[in-house]
Amino acid sequence: MRSHRFFLLLSCGVVALTGCRSASQAPPEPSQAPVPPEALRSVASFSNIEDKQARSVALFREAGRVIAHPRCTNCHPADGRPRQGMEQHAHVPAVAGGADGHGPPGLPCTSCHQATNTPTVGATVASIPGNPKWALAPVEMAWVGRSLGAICEQLKDPKRNGGKDLAALQHHMAKDELVGWGWNPGPGRKPVPGTQAAFGELFQAWVDSGAYCPAP
Repeated sequence: MRSHRFFLLLSCGVVALTGCRSASQAPPEPSQAPVPPEALRSVASFSNIEDKQARSVALFREAGRVIAHPRCTNCHPADGRPRQGMEQHAHVPAVAGGADGHGPPGLPCTSCHQATNTPTVGATVASIPGNPKWALAPVEMAWVGRSLGAICEQLKDPKRNGGKDLAALQHHMAKDELVGWGWNPGPGRKPVPGTQAAFGELFQAWVDSGAYCPAP
């Protein structure tokens, strides 16, 4: 009788241990697959953030992967001198945007920057950037060296965004061809993440959620 009771206790112990081991080895709860660095998260992926302000900030942070990318900020300097490359060095040769952002008298941006990228021979890059609207942003729209939160506040201020309301700003982000160049910068240049359409959807969702900004 005693040996039978011992066997039952031993059996129960084995089952309990097995159950604990199975629980510890259970697969983790499903989670969102990581987004490749060259992609943008979808608007739907933020739907689980219940707090409206927190969701709005999160949406802008994702859109900010484009807005604060060197491919975009290089044309938004505070000193009137464009930047180049992912490291954002000063433009070589030394040039300035001039009074209207299109270059000083006698040396307009179009002297080198044509309507499309111009192939080069023997240079470190395969082409000179080109777009029909190539120019520097006005100084009040300077982004280089500024935090994402500070850029966000600029974007919402018509005095510092070219006089645009949020609807016009979203259209600019989603449709403007010069903005679109960031996704097609030519061989040898790293494009901004995602697509212009996906970026436009994120920006619209940010507007719809209250257009809250990250902390400066």
